[in-house]
Amino acid sequence: MNYKNKNLPVPDRVHDLLQRMTLEEKAGQLVQPFGWKCFEKRADGTVEMTEVFKNQMARGGVGSLYGTLRADPWTGVTLESGLSPKEGAAAINTIQAYAMKESRLGIPILFGEECSHGHMAIGATVFPVPLAVGSTWNPELYREMCRVVALETRSQGGAATYSPVLDVVRDPRWGRTEESFGEDPYLIATMGVEAVKGLQGERLDADDVILATLKHFAAYGSSEGGRNSAAVHMGLRELHEVDLLPFRKAVEAGARSIMTAYNEIDGVPCTTNRYLLQEILREQWGFDGFVITDCGALGMLVQGHNTADSGEVAVAQALLAGIDMEMSGEMFEEFLSSAIRNGLLQEADLDRAAARILDMKFTLGLFDQPYVDPERAQQVIGKKEHRDLARQLANESIILLKNSAGTLPLPKNIGSIAVIGPNADAPYNQLGDYTSPQPKGAIVTVLDGIRTALGGDADKVLYAPGCRIKGDSKEGFPYALDCAARADAVVMVIGGSSARDFGEGSIDLLTGASVVTDHPWSDMECGEGIDRSTLNLLGAQLELVQEICKLGKQVIVVYINGRPIAEPWITQHVDAILEAWYPGQAGGQAVADILFGEVNPSGRLTISIPKHVGQLPVYYYKRRTRGKRYLETDFNAEYPFGFGLSYSEFNYSNLQVEPKIIDADGEALVSVDVTNSSGVPGAEVVQMYISDLAASLTRPEKSLKGFRKISLQPGETKKVSFSVGREQLEFVSLDLSRIVEDGDFTIMVGPHSEEYLTAPLCVKTGKDSE
Repeated sequence: MNYKNKNLPVPDRVHDLLQRMTLEEKAGQLVQPFGWKCFEKRADGTVEMTEVFKNQMARGGVGSLYGTLRADPWTGVTLESGLSPKEGAAAINTIQAYAMKESRLGIPILFGEECSHGHMAIGATVFPVPLAVGSTWNPELYREMCRVVALETRSQGGAATYSPVLDVVRDPRWGRTEESFGEDPYLIATMGVEAVKGLQGERLDADDVILATLKHFAAYGSSEGGRNSAAVHMGLRELHEVDLLPFRKAVEAGARSIMTAYNEIDGVPCTTNRYLLQEILREQWGFDGFVITDCGALGMLVQGHNTADSGEVAVAQALLAGIDMEMSGEMFEEFLSSAIRNGLLQEADLDRAAARILDMKFTLGLFDQPYVDPERAQQVIGKKEHRDLARQLANESIILLKNSAGTLPLPKNIGSIAVIGPNADAPYNQLGDYTSPQPKGAIVTVLDGIRTALGGDADKVLYAPGCRIKGDSKEGFPYALDCAARADAVVMVIGGSSARDFGEGSIDLLTGASVVTDHPWSDMECGEGIDRSTLNLLGAQLELVQEICKLGKQVIVVYINGRPIAEPWITQHVDAILEAWYPGQAGGQAVADILFGEVNPSGRLTISIPKHVGQLPVYYYKRRTRGKRYLETDFNAEYPFGFGLSYSEFNYSNLQVEPKIIDADGEALVSVDVTNSSGVPGAEVVQMYISDLAASLTRPEKSLKGFRKISLQPGETKKVSFSVGREQLEFVSLDLSRIVEDGDFTIMVGPHSEEYLTAPLCVKTGKDSE
């Protein structure tokens, strides 16, 4: 059996194994059932295979299992019924051993896990959500986070993850905005490349890396009305230039797995879009990995898109288009073999997909090293260094949007402070979607962080929730107003929640105490499948802020949320505003660090915040043909892309472009001096935008083409440089090729998309370019 010889090349091993497999065994490799349903936990923490799983293995095997260690309300796995890090690793060993010993050919299972902002298993480190990670503008730090996520996941036996999310968000009403890096394709591409490098490392068979899966392919963040899985109306040229750019860059960086999106583009479901999956992905980009559907996507072809009138037709369409594996596995398991027997597919079509999956299993080393060390999993998962990294990411992600008259940082010798709002002491509201249940004390809330920062003096910190995220009850107002009246400053922690119902009770609005109820309150207003028609605060939150502002106290608003909030009254009336997004398990510490000046805020927006939902879309790279203003308002963002304040002051000077004339394949060096003119050390995000002044097609007003995050001591000046060449100047032409045209460009360098220095650059071909 040559496929068992680890010294042979992977293609030879795949070929040998495939020749030995039956039709059913090949089909089984394309199936990915829900992993948490394949076993039952015993009282001693060990697991026993279910009869359903045993029957699946007996019928031909299972290629992959999804979310075997996933724990959350959707799976129904709780802290009590779930597995600890050590138990989880042992359980995956047990499942793997069963698969290899009971299957005829001993083929290992590929365990795929959710790791959007940390492995979605009990005990794993919970990092800030991707929208917050993007706000750090620190790709190297994100790569370090991905290394940690890969280590924690692989130590338990997970070998693949369904991240990064590379969707470009055009409408932040979309509930999955929090899962993306923002609105700009260049920044998303940069983060996507770092994710691939961090997750996959140097060798996929190492014991601290996992397979990255790019999702959702494609244009999932550009759906009609910001509704999840809705239709996408977009021309091919824009699709290539904007939405496909992050995927292309991540494939070039070595990504070996792609997940298709639920949506259709101009009537063609992504799950059966041969142009996307064959012509672009494999033929043009040279992708050599495998393609997996999102959960339930094949069923949508029959009931949803209605492009197939039966299950057999649906699986045939998908396989012929380029799908290799089905998450959930239901349609492939039921209809794939019969589709071949009835002539809708050839066995060669199945062979092609099965070979890709087997190739990845060999490449990951699963045949040669199928088991993990449970002791190691216990040691590395959630260790202090990983928690410290989560805090650093949260520190760098928080954005200071407003700071009137130097309200922040607050003095630590403040007499008293009132911490008010539904997100002040709500651990799950701080974590975002795709989060596992957490043991008590694992999450540091904003209230916790402020109390610790002030030395734990209970008399100095007054707390009242005031209201809930959703619901109009004002029964908590009197207590909240009383706390605010007795304090020297008020920190209002408001916003949204992507927390699913973990069944852990509710909050007494009159006292702020946790109470156990038969029907725990669910404040979820963001997350997958939770799209909105507005961007205002829900419930009584705005009115609570307005009532507290009447007291004449200093009021600092901390937003904890998964999408931009448009509340002009708050922008105009409060003294300071922090945007924290969902900052993860150390988010409360990070907020306190910034409130009291232990950390100088360096987060910058990666998504424009509108004044009003009616302005949408407000993404910054709008075209010059965007139309006229509205009757009621303009179409400028309240806070533009790239914006963020600091406790330092930064000055830009001496912008230089050399040479000023290049040819289409030439390169210019852009440099600028950045000075910290304040007495406070700080970090600045230097951003370079380019404007094509005249082109054969309508172009955006400006596009981000470079950024650097730098640290500056008081009075220090640093020269920051960027290279500008074909990659920064090109655009997608009508024939879908990438071209650079002769003409004039403006180089813009500054602190955000609406403030910058400018310098000219000219592209000329031929002898005139000398």
